[in-house]
Amino acid sequence: MTNEMENPFAEGKMLLIDKPLKWTSFDAVAKIRSLIRIKKVGHAGTLDPLATGLLIICTGKFTKKINEYMAQEKEYTGTFTLGATTPTYDLESEPENFKAVNHITVDMLMNALPFFTGEIMQLPPMHSAIKVGGKPLYKSARKGIEVKVEPRKVFIKTFEITKVELPVVHFRVVCSTGTYIRSLAYDYGEKLGSGAYLSSLRRTRIGAYKIEDSVTMEKFIEQFSQTKLS
Repeated sequence: MTNEMENPFAEGKMLLIDKPLKWTSFDAVAKIRSLIRIKKVGHAGTLDPLATGLLIICTGKFTKKINEYMAQEKEYTGTFTLGATTPTYDLESEPENFKAVNHITVDMLMNALPFFTGEIMQLPPMHSAIKVGGKPLYKSARKGIEVKVEPRKVFIKTFEITKVELPVVHFRVVCSTGTYIRSLAYDYGEKLGSGAYLSSLRRTRIGAYKIEDSVTMEKFIEQFSQTKLS
């Protein structure tokens, strides 16, 4: 086993990883922990399995900075699909409650944006890791148990539609920590009267750290292997 006193990762590093699709944030942490062989590894801000993009992973003494990184502003790009909803508000569950979208115009899409810009109250998805009474919401949701959840105050600095290919709408969002883009998709669909779910999501920035500065998990493994060999 690697001596942690001799391991530079134990002293502390902040890694910018481009999380792969279908990996949980914990999968990424576990993979890096197994590679660098130290226990103190954590991430600053969960990305759902169906989301990709920037994940800050801290090792060793830098794990003390996780809350600092988590509190920073986030930027996302992705797509909403109009005309249906899903129980999880994304594609982890099957679309249902289908509605027509042929009445929706670009003006309607744009006119709905101000309702979700600035300080808003947002209800977290029932299928989320938020704990109520010490139990994650998603565990109750999977059993069909209804739990009362209070809306939370979040701040959406920028919400813009970047491309329209109905029923798919492309967007960019800059928001505070704690914002659920899945809930934004659901609420936006409700406002339009068509329903909507999050069909793709990519985190492109956390504070000053950009996705362009990150490495893929594959690249990190390759670089780490080369460092060990040299």
